[in-house]
Amino acid sequence: MSAAIRRKADEPEVDLAFELGDGLALELGVTAGALTSPETAEEGWSRLLARWLAELSDEIPATWRRSAYSLGLQLCDDEVIAILNSTWRHRNEPTDVLSFAALERGLEDGPSLPLPLPAGPFETENQMKVNGWEREALDDARGLAWEFSGEPLELGDIVISLESAARQAAAAGTSLEAELQFLASHGLLHLLGWDHPDEASLATMLSRQEALITGA
Repeated sequence: MSAAIRRKADEPEVDLAFELGDGLALELGVTAGALTSPETAEEGWSRLLARWLAELSDEIPATWRRSAYSLGLQLCDDEVIAILNSTWRHRNEPTDVLSFAALERGLEDGPSLPLPLPAGPFETENQMKVNGWEREALDDARGLAWEFSGEPLELGDIVISLESAARQAAAAGTSLEAELQFLASHGLLHLLGWDHPDEASLATMLSRQEALITGA
């Protein structure tokens, strides 16, 4: 299932491929309002992700900035995510969230492979090689041209175990909706190149998630 819903003027368009196992929330006996209802979940997540991407716009590498993004979000059970965790991370156990990024940050804080320039005023790199500012200008030109092209940038996929999320929410004494937003924001930051190899970077990432969720 896929949805492309235009948001507020300052929010990007989000083309979301959303999947919620048939009857999964009912089977698990959990609910998170609009985020787990088969009738409203897809649009609810699309709106939430669009808001987060707008709030993160200044932190996204210039060559990744678009007026439209596409990504996948799947809510599954522990069995499904355990298979993915074993296949891709060689850990034979369920986890709460997995991210599969379509992009990698390169040495210049952008995609590891150069993006082709769309046809238009910025057609060759030679046009940018003036007075030593060619790299910055080229990155800006790419981002600007792609933004106006409206071509969505594929970010990757987020997979969340609804079963693990419900268990963690109960243990923390919080709502399932809050836990799902916490996990989804964590997954989105990973798609955008964030990582937490140490405690300091983890604390920074968790703080950014909290700001996204609260709108601070």
